[in-house]
Amino acid sequence: MKENKTVSKMFMVIAVIYVTCLLLSNLIAGKMWAVTESITLPAAVILFPVTYIFGDIFTEVYGFKKARTIIWLGFGCSFFAVAVYLITIALPHPGFWGNQDAYAVVMGTTPRVALASFAGYLFGEFSNSMILSKLKVATKGKKLWVRTILSTLVGEGFDSVIFILISFWGTMDNATILQMILFQYLFKVCYEVIFTPLTYVIVNWLKRKEEVDTFDYDVKYSIIRG
Repeated sequence: MKENKTVSKMFMVIAVIYVTCLLLSNLIAGKMWAVTESITLPAAVILFPVTYIFGDIFTEVYGFKKARTIIWLGFGCSFFAVAVYLITIALPHPGFWGNQDAYAVVMGTTPRVALASFAGYLFGEFSNSMILSKLKVATKGKKLWVRTILSTLVGEGFDSVIFILISFWGTMDNATILQMILFQYLFKVCYEVIFTPLTYVIVNWLKRKEEVDTFDYDVKYSIIRG
């Protein structure tokens, strides 16, 4: 197969879906989901793992360099969205509009939570993409399911630990924090495992359609460039 040096229509479509899932995940993260009486997760767990699935698809088909571009694009869009949310909250509202507090609760975020979200995202996504790319070279492109699951174990681990610790450290007891990290991590990993067959279908279809199967033999694994 030939190396892809241009941005195809399918690449753009997947990039848009990826960024959309990321922005929606950040938006719905404020809603808490009572899974059981003792297990509570942010509602974003129903969608955020999809970004890792698409991250795997980007890296597997197009290579780490292009995946890196998409990760930074997602970060930039998320930062811009948070800035817009905060600006609109701060705009003066007319006296007859009684939804200001509700709007601020849904759309707003604290600097601490925003930092936690951005840090968890960057560490998680980049570690996931780097590991998947290196494993592809090491396994000569075989055993995709092993590579996607192993990379997810690391990436989702970074994301869960960093997000929960920065967001909640010092606001609740350590046992509760550890429980939140564990349940969120296990849910995300199981999500990836369950959707592995779908990942196979999309990856194989894209490789045939795009005539691309990128191996990053010589890539420098910098998150900036190279």
